[in-house]
Amino acid sequence: MLFYSDGKIVSMMDMLNSLNNLPVLYSFRRCPFAIRARMSLAHCIMQVELREVLLRKKPTAMLSASAKGTVPVLVLEDATVLDESLDIMRWAINLTYPDVNDPFNWLVGDAPLLADRLIKTNDSDFKTALDGYKYGRLGDKKSPTDYRADAEVFLGQLENLLDRSSFLLGDKMSLADVAIFPFIRQFAGVDQIWFNKTDYRKLQQWLAGFLHSELFTQAMIKHAVWQEKTVIS
Repeated sequence: MLFYSDGKIVSMMDMLNSLNNLPVLYSFRRCPFAIRARMSLAHCIMQVELREVLLRKKPTAMLSASAKGTVPVLVLEDATVLDESLDIMRWAINLTYPDVNDPFNWLVGDAPLLADRLIKTNDSDFKTALDGYKYGRLGDKKSPTDYRADAEVFLGQLENLLDRSSFLLGDKMSLADVAIFPFIRQFAGVDQIWFNKTDYRKLQQWLAGFLHSELFTQAMIKHAVWQEKTVIS
């Protein structure tokens, strides 16, 4: 996948020539960590070679770059490896919009403590509750409904913030919004009817705004699974 500022389809020859000098992004379309990384790259109009992978059959090249075996993994032209989604997001933003006063900077250059706290809570306590709610845990005494109740603690915090402004940190989109959105999307999708009936009205509006955004649409374009070439010695 290539992100181009003009959105046009380039010729196959131009594409092949350009791939030799592009960062490589290993990704899985539905993974919320990968989604937020792709949204940031799209926001920055960053050209990358996107390699869609199957998590049950991880390519050797990806594992060689990062033994963690999780997506996203971004391999830069100088072989530097970024295998944390937030690192990829900050790298793209800082490279493209380094001025903290730039409205496209997403407050990366001057991220308040609240943003860090929200993202950490999302990636830890909320993610644990989300997984329990969506997948359950064999032999666990807690039911999916119990995990949903755990997750609602965080939802309530987000609702309160969005009751004051259009986005989590104010009236402009921030890194925190984009970092958290894919997980709220996943949570809402577990039981959409239940979520739609809740009193999280501001959160529902915020989520809908992202779901209908060009940024999300571009980040969710489907790609065929990348086929790793077999080297015959």
